[in-house]
Amino acid sequence: MKRTRLKNWFLLFLLIVLIAGCEKDEQEAPTLEEKIGQMLLVGFRGTELEASNHIIRDLEDYNLGGVILYEKDGPSQSRPRNIESPGQVHKLILDLKTHSRQNLFVAIDQEGGVVDRLKASYGFPETVSAQYLGELNNGDSTRYRSSVLASTLQSMGINVNFAPVVDLNVNPKSPAIGAIGRSFSANPDTVVFHAGIFIDEHQKRGILNCCKHFPGHGSATADSHLGLTDVTQTWSEIELEPYRLLIEAGKCTMIMSAHVFNQNLDANYPATLSHEILTGILRGQLQFAGVIVSDAMEMKAITEQYGLEEAIGMAINAGCDILVFSNNISEYNPDVVPDVVSIILALVDEGKISEQRINQSYERIMQLKTSL
Repeated sequence: MKRTRLKNWFLLFLLIVLIAGCEKDEQEAPTLEEKIGQMLLVGFRGTELEASNHIIRDLEDYNLGGVILYEKDGPSQSRPRNIESPGQVHKLILDLKTHSRQNLFVAIDQEGGVVDRLKASYGFPETVSAQYLGELNNGDSTRYRSSVLASTLQSMGINVNFAPVVDLNVNPKSPAIGAIGRSFSANPDTVVFHAGIFIDEHQKRGILNCCKHFPGHGSATADSHLGLTDVTQTWSEIELEPYRLLIEAGKCTMIMSAHVFNQNLDANYPATLSHEILTGILRGQLQFAGVIVSDAMEMKAITEQYGLEEAIGMAINAGCDILVFSNNISEYNPDVVPDVVSIILALVDEGKISEQRINQSYERIMQLKTSL
């Protein structure tokens, strides 16, 4: 009798465990909306996290995957936006992470030189440009500068740096790249050497890098922030070389697309919206298996040519895993996350984006987040 009772209790216990496990799996299975939330990385206003800030809603209700910090507010041309001092930034990031349901990407464009969000005037270490390091061409100097920069990000809690720039300095007068010192060199080997050190120093500190701007912005004669940037006559295949070498070396976990148009690569669409470029060349030819990130979707190279719904659908179908909405160019939209989530859900419902495509991006993102 005792054995029978023990057996029955044991079977009941197993049944309860199985039911609880099934309920847990069901609860933890993300909805389509939650997966889409992870595909968005957005900017917001505020140096501290007030209860009324929409970013709290975005994190808690929409499962927002990432945020990006800026020191200057573009629409109002005022400071500060998110950055005042080391202590303030550190607390802001801690507060953001407490509202996130999953590992939160906290991103910044901290290249050094002109693109320097954590400025010395706010109490952060001085930085130098990629061009300075490339011209100096000393590995120890690049390692030292990169280690200081990466340590600063680590101490703040920032875990994604939208750097290094691996564009070749083909056109030293290129307004968005060469003219402001953002490229290490016109020589792909020099770019790969210094970019590799920069990435190594970040990886030692658990920080992800995003190489940019694919398939190459360094030959451009225009700035894609300001309008259509056509590199058909200036781009050459050597601009793919830094990506090929860094991917082969296992140093690229994230790559950012460029809003450049190149008729020789895609006769109709700029790179961010091009399946031929992102899936055909980057995924297929170069065998990149990591996360593809769009450049800011509000840049005029996109908004002047395409509607928001059209651009979002094309970018995802082209191969973008994360869509960046800086919320920091022409106007500020506190509802950018619910707006974009609604658009993507509608596109899936209409059959214009497949659930499989969403699942691919979600799985890549979550796999990358496990490394943080």
